[in-house]
Amino acid sequence: MKTPKSLEALVRDGLVDKVMRPLKSGKEAAVYVVLSEGEVRCAKVYKEANKRGFHKQALYQEGRKVRNSRQARAMEKNSRFGRKQQEEVWQNAEVEALYKLSAVGVRVPQPYNFVEGVLLMELVVDEQGAAAPRLNDLVLTREQAIEYHGHLIKEVVKMLCVGIVHGDLSEFNILIDSTGPVIIDLPQAVDAAANNNAPSMLERDVNNLAAYFGQFAPELLSTNYGKEMWKIYESGNLKPDTLLTGSFKQNEKRADVGSVMREINDAREDAIRRKYEQNET
Repeated sequence: MKTPKSLEALVRDGLVDKVMRPLKSGKEAAVYVVLSEGEVRCAKVYKEANKRGFHKQALYQEGRKVRNSRQARAMEKNSRFGRKQQEEVWQNAEVEALYKLSAVGVRVPQPYNFVEGVLLMELVVDEQGAAAPRLNDLVLTREQAIEYHGHLIKEVVKMLCVGIVHGDLSEFNILIDSTGPVIIDLPQAVDAAANNNAPSMLERDVNNLAAYFGQFAPELLSTNYGKEMWKIYESGNLKPDTLLTGSFKQNEKRADVGSVMREINDAREDAIRRKYEQNET
């Protein structure tokens, strides 16, 4: 096929030997099957912000680090330079997440290179060597649903242990290769410690898994792994091998605001009294 303009520089620099065919075009990127270093891989070409369909980016960008204060100021002012920096931060988030998660054993596509808005990475394939199907394209048995769900919950835990929440996890960005689920599409990944929206995003990710797999194994619909794992994470005790129960009892005891205020007032009066006694002496 004719080389897309977005990949011409990589072909010219020898990073891509040949563009074989388009694989998919989504809300944030177009993906091509390419030959690179003698291997069949894929090239993810990020779309410009005004052509992307992903909404509420501000929620995901909270807490993301930039190189210097000039970048931060430009991004706040939304200048032309600032918008360019926002794009770099958005794209780099996926690249950094892939390297970080791959290093700790989370099953994600192996990244190889990132040049001029193009991410070269592993092409995830099925047993026949064809591009692996998305989870939502499959009909599962009850046993498969329970197995895949359990595996993905463990993957989410491993992600959280290194401070990453996917932020948009669902059956549409999970591939199934010959060994099981592979998590993809991470440009909206958030820093669990730096983003105030991380707890709700984690819970939504986990609830999405329960809702999808619950179609095939209804008992999964009553699980509550999101709140459970976040509480353990907040306590500093979450580990990749932490055993979860899938249940979480919300503390429904209402705070006694009156008692709290009385304690505050008593403490304030004691402080005033001590200061008065010190002045008297």
